[in-house]
Amino acid sequence: MQPFLFATGIENSYPVIALPDGTRHRVDEMEKTGHYGRWREDLALVKELGIGVLRYGPPYYRTHLGPGRFDWDFSDQVFGEMRRLGIKPIVDLCHFGVPDWIGDFQNPDFPTLFADYAQAFAQRFPWVTLYTPVNEIFVAANFSARRGMWNECLSSDAAFVNATKHLVKANILATEAIAKVQPDSRFIQSESSEYFHAAEPAAMKVADHLNELRFLALDLNYGYDVCGTMYEYLMDNGMTREEYHFFLDRNVKAVCIMGNDYYATNEHIVYPDGSMFVCEMFGYYVITKQYYDRYRLPVMHTETNNRDDGRTEKDARVWLEQQWSNVLRLKNDGVPIVGFTWYSLIDQVDWDSLLTSNSGQVNHYGLCDLERQIKPVGEAYRELIKTWSGEVNSGLMCLRK
Repeated sequence: MQPFLFATGIENSYPVIALPDGTRHRVDEMEKTGHYGRWREDLALVKELGIGVLRYGPPYYRTHLGPGRFDWDFSDQVFGEMRRLGIKPIVDLCHFGVPDWIGDFQNPDFPTLFADYAQAFAQRFPWVTLYTPVNEIFVAANFSARRGMWNECLSSDAAFVNATKHLVKANILATEAIAKVQPDSRFIQSESSEYFHAAEPAAMKVADHLNELRFLALDLNYGYDVCGTMYEYLMDNGMTREEYHFFLDRNVKAVCIMGNDYYATNEHIVYPDGSMFVCEMFGYYVITKQYYDRYRLPVMHTETNNRDDGRTEKDARVWLEQQWSNVLRLKNDGVPIVGFTWYSLIDQVDWDSLLTSNSGQVNHYGLCDLERQIKPVGEAYRELIKTWSGEVNSGLMCLRK
């Protein structure tokens, strides 16, 4: 039995975006936030805040240099220090981008190449037991291939289905490869928890489709047989029966924990023409319960943060209390919840544009600012961990191997 996972994360997105002048630019959030030069300070902050678990990943595009070629210098230093400090990593191996030599998520060779990388990492760091092989598959495929914002910058259902099947296959193959090296590994699949509300009766068909689409990545990953209309959608947009049965037949659920990410932007009002705007109605409890009832897996709240503008921390602390109350309510209602994450450790940069702008805009979502000063919400999270650790480790909220 392992203790409840109180976590934070260090944002390691690195998608490629198209700039207005027609050039393409790699957005590296670790570089923007100064982590490469201050990683020792950042790990010390995790320890100072009393946080035992860190969602963290090496920069995939800098580490996997070609087939069978890896540069582990940075990873050796950082993971060595994590081990020395007693910080337990949940290793995020692919966060919204791939190395230039692979191209993008349309490449059918990506799943096998990524599995080789995952296996090489596990062999290099056999003491690591918690992984998120591919972070937020739905978001990665949606922004890259359906909304035309990242990487392949495509906007079609066919491109979205193609990206999704490659990302999920990569995740499954990586899970299997890591498990061969480290049989005690567990896989926490961080995924955006979405919900789409119909604005009027005429929008119900659109909302129903989107509410099935939000499950697609996890359905394929966990071998959940989709509904008839979703199967038709997959077949109409390039998936074959053989490809679909790959996902039904490769069951990795036994070693998985479902990670649900929830922000104030995860719910949407939808109109008949498909247009939508952000709303906040159900909240983490209701939406996560929908996911849990579908997959019946242990749950971790893997991402959330505040919505403040940097001038006040009140919203951040209220949001922390709100999310934690939702976690407790789920636990009390019988959902096996095993962890909670404030994401991320330090403020982020350009997330207000979904990383499509390279303006350097600081977004005040972290437990600490970019000067590495602990913010009031960081102090509140430290106190929450101190206050609740004994209670949550005494009952159902424990992670069983």
